[in-house]
Amino acid sequence: MLLGTWNLENLYRPGGPFGPRDKAAYEAKLAALAATITELDPTLLALQEVGEPEALRDLVDLLGSGWIIATSRHPDSRGIRVGVIARTPFEVLADTTAFPPKLRPVQADDQDATAGASGRGFLAVEAATERGPLRVAVAHLKSKLLSYPGGRFQPRDEGERARFGAYALYRRTAEATALRALADELLDGDGRERDVLVLGDLNDEVQAATTQILLGPPGSEIGTSGYKMPDKGDASRLWDTAPLIPAERRFSRVNSGRRELIDHILCSHRLVHRVSEAGTGLPGGGPLRLPSVGADPATRRDAAGSDHAPVWVRA
Repeated sequence: MLLGTWNLENLYRPGGPFGPRDKAAYEAKLAALAATITELDPTLLALQEVGEPEALRDLVDLLGSGWIIATSRHPDSRGIRVGVIARTPFEVLADTTAFPPKLRPVQADDQDATAGASGRGFLAVEAATERGPLRVAVAHLKSKLLSYPGGRFQPRDEGERARFGAYALYRRTAEATALRALADELLDGDGRERDVLVLGDLNDEVQAATTQILLGPPGSEIGTSGYKMPDKGDASRLWDTAPLIPAERRFSRVNSGRRELIDHILCSHRLVHRVSEAGTGLPGGGPLRLPSVGADPATRRDAAGSDHAPVWVRA
């Protein structure tokens, strides 16, 4: 089965402040997204930046029958949220923004605002597969692309840039901690016997501290000598499958000309050892070509497709 994650980049119906300006641009976007999903042929696909559940339904209608849909009830201030589409039955286990106990609210701006919950909901589902139950948590952590008071995307000075970069990092760190707490619930102390997947747009790369928080006990990473040696950490550990992606395709977005892998798939012990292949874009596809994005997301509102590549594993 192929399992994946994809940031759809502002999936809204036309006419609003964030989506395509007209029907033609909207239909071109849907057609491009649907073509990629059809060729990807996933069993389950986690989604980010679903602006309207109705727009997701429009997209799924182009895929044909047999798809099941769930979206989080907790969008951010722009209305974007995470979701799941699958061709295997699943049930929703959790849809939450809660920080775990003992984690206090973090500073969010220059005034008195704090963030005491995730900006976007985490959606957890359990799918029925031929190998048994598969528990999946989908997330979209706080972006590295900064916004400033008054709807600005450029700071007044470097002090403001540094402060708002820190506020975004505080939030992304807290959200990663909350996502790890949800992963603990899904693992339920026995990742050796449970298929658990934590995936989504983590908005940072493999070695970033926020991404590393999600792994749990250190050691046994893919490619190390300990990977095939069982230890007591296997019950609660998660493995980032990024090292299994061919090096030349190990990116999912291009930011100001720089390739980044910010969309990740993390697997439990039982699942990771069944992964036979991992990649970005389409399996067997040619060179991965993505547009380079800048600080203002509005510049691509009429663009077809997405500025992210799908990330996937075959297990």
